[in-house]
Amino acid sequence: MNSTTLNTNHLFNLTDNVGIYQHSKYSVPNLKEGYTTDDNARALIVAVALYENYKDKKYLDLIYRYMSFLLHAQNENGKFRNFMDYERNFKDKEGTEDCFGRAIWAIGYTLADKNIPWGIKNTCGHMMIRALPDIRDLKYVRGMAYTLIGLSYVDLYIKESTVDNNNENMGEVFSIKTWDIKELMKLLADRLVDKYKENKDEGWYWYEDIVTYGNSVFPWALFEAYNIFEEEKYLNVAQESLKFLEDIYFRNGYFKPVGCKGWYKKGSKPADFDEQPIEASETALMYFNAFKIFNDKYFLNMGIQTFNWYHGENSLKVKLIDEDTGGCYDGITENGINLNEGAESLLSYLMVALEKDKVQNLQRAWQ
Repeated sequence: MNSTTLNTNHLFNLTDNVGIYQHSKYSVPNLKEGYTTDDNARALIVAVALYENYKDKKYLDLIYRYMSFLLHAQNENGKFRNFMDYERNFKDKEGTEDCFGRAIWAIGYTLADKNIPWGIKNTCGHMMIRALPDIRDLKYVRGMAYTLIGLSYVDLYIKESTVDNNNENMGEVFSIKTWDIKELMKLLADRLVDKYKENKDEGWYWYEDIVTYGNSVFPWALFEAYNIFEEEKYLNVAQESLKFLEDIYFRNGYFKPVGCKGWYKKGSKPADFDEQPIEASETALMYFNAFKIFNDKYFLNMGIQTFNWYHGENSLKVKLIDEDTGGCYDGITENGINLNEGAESLLSYLMVALEKDKVQNLQRAWQ
């Protein structure tokens, strides 16, 4: 699918003047479920990618909307609240480390995009500077991986920034350059390798004693670390754990993630259901980013095969995309498709569809 055919109607249907709603009942936004920082972070990435692709002001407006939500969600200590009800009250004082990492990913991605106005970049700088001191305290592997991916975009921004340091438009974004981003990235990458070594066993090549959700961000984060530091330990762990994950995900010849009803505990078998769209998205994104790093067509082909899960190459041979709304169904259950069209599912699909077009264009340019 080419990005020019993407239907973004459901994205606008789910978005109000606060941010993007978390859930829908079928295709209708379910207001009582409120909003999350998780989803608004994903929505920010999608809006930035859409604006980069189309240069349409309506997508820039979305960037401001989702960015404003994240700005409001961040506490003075740099961490993020996650769950907000429809009355605009946050229900938690502090979100999980996963939430923190996803927010850093979104802010870093936005900062690195060359099309983003300086006012937004400076806000990214403001939020990132608040958050950076918290990175050393991360304890959980997914938060580390998401954060490492986000910092790789910050590093890219610093590397590619050619703007005069005296530019009057530069505010707090300039202060990021005074931080040793690479040192923080190496800290996180080393911790991921340590976690892997702690849990690795004969026949078990993983970072925990259970395979659950968001699994592909681990090899993705270490591929990014290898790309920057060129240390073989990062590449070796990324490749070994990815092979283990591929043996699970493609055990039937097509992409089938570990089901969220039971997961895959060491010594047991992978749960079959439910299959969630975010797993296809993050796995394909991992492959596409590996292709950009290594220029190996294997990664491109695996990314496309994973992406095709949305379009019928799955255990039920059904399409997950609602052609009327542009929404994505909430997954595959043992009883069939979950026909709700929540934000996570929609954003997962849009994010990877846009990235697929980008890497395919890159491949053509490299030929």
